[in-house]
Amino acid sequence: MGPLRVLIVETNLSLGQVWQRHLERHGIKVRLETDQSGAIAALAERSYDVVILNLVLKGSSALAISDLASIRNPETRVIFVTDTSFFSDGSVFSLCPNVCAYLQADTPPDDLTAMVEHYGNHV
Repeated sequence: MGPLRVLIVETNLSLGQVWQRHLERHGIKVRLETDQSGAIAALAERSYDVVILNLVLKGSSALAISDLASIRNPETRVIFVTDTSFFSDGSVFSLCPNVCAYLQADTPPDDLTAMVEHYGNHV
């Protein structure tokens, strides 16, 4: 088994780059996209072990991206991140079968990396 492959979909490019650099320092292969069309193109090219996905993407549908990731590879795990209280009741877990975690966007990169390694290695 090779290195974990992670797709980050985050409209805040600076935040996405912080996560990307941190994950890459841990030997994880990362692709960063900032919108739905980029995410769709990435998922069309290959499967990912984990998708880190902003739940509230500007002009995009995070739920559609999550569904596509699941269709392309049912083993792909999705970690939703958000800076809002949408779905804070946990209902997102019943909407998307491949969601494994729901985090605040300000979660420390070390914690995010630990979750990626945990869920990615259990694929």
